Amino acid sequence: MPIIVNLDVMMARRKIRSKELAEQIGITEANLSILKTGKAKAIRFTTLTAICEVLNCQPGDILVYESEVSEEELTSHQDL
Repeated sequence: MPIIVNLDVMMARRKIRSKELAEQIGITEANLSILKTGKAKAIRFTTLTAICEVLNCQPGDILVYESEVSEEELTSHQDL
C-alpha cells in the first residue's frame, strides 16, 4: 500500500504508550494497533485530529505517501 503509517515513530518521539494514546483519543488499543501496523483501510478525520492534538504533530508526520513504482522501474522507463 502506498500510504505508510509512522504512528509508532511519532509515539516513540513523544514517549507515549499505546494504552495512554488510545485512552486519550477515545479508541480501543486493538484499533490503535491496526492503525500503527498500517493494516487500517481508512481513518476518520476526527480520529486523525485527536491523534495530532495529543501528539502535537501534523498529519504528514504520521501518514506518508510512497509511490508503488520502484526505482528500478523508473530507471528502465528512462531508457526508452
